[in-house]
Amino acid sequence: MRISDILAATFALSVVVACQQPTETSLPILGAREPVTKVVDGQTVTDTVYHTIADFRLLNQDSVFIDNHTFENGVYVANFFFTHCPSICPTMQRNLLKVYEKYKGDERVRFLSHSIDFRYDTPSVLKTYAGKLGVTNDQWQFVTGSKAAIYGLSDSYMVYTKEDAAVPGGYDHSGHLLLVDKDRHIRGAYDGTDDAQVQLLINDLETLLKSYK
Repeated sequence: MRISDILAATFALSVVVACQQPTETSLPILGAREPVTKVVDGQTVTDTVYHTIADFRLLNQDSVFIDNHTFENGVYVANFFFTHCPSICPTMQRNLLKVYEKYKGDERVRFLSHSIDFRYDTPSVLKTYAGKLGVTNDQWQFVTGSKAAIYGLSDSYMVYTKEDAAVPGGYDHSGHLLLVDKDRHIRGAYDGTDDAQVQLLINDLETLLKSYK
């Protein structure tokens, strides 16, 4: 299931819940979940296993390999883009820059942009792009990898990415910004081209951070 479908279902459920009880301040965990039954101290216990972002190892703008452990002990915002994107990427990345600037220097928050152009977006290209965008520290990582690695991860984040010669730039992809918690669960997805959605991301990020206090 894609993020767009999950958000539609979540919104429909939230309308029903809002009519029944006060609004909760905790954020939902998006994605599939399944009950797992096990025996603990002689008693049968059922836990819920939530959708989790898959392990990864990718090359960043400094030609250094990073992996999922790079983002341990904090939350992060992820997205998919490519540097010469002529459509939604410039707006999406400028909006994400606003969030980055708000939390710049805050070690609890990181950012991760995956390039879907595995041919052109080398580390040096990503480094130049990050500098022009206004990123001045390693709090925001720009990464590249094989087609299988990047496109497989987009499935893990439940967003679409594909090569498509018929669209401007040759690649089609989701414009969602994805809020990921310390356990690699997706806690929110936001249209990166919409100012109101970006503000909602900031609000939800604050809610998520407060939940760890």
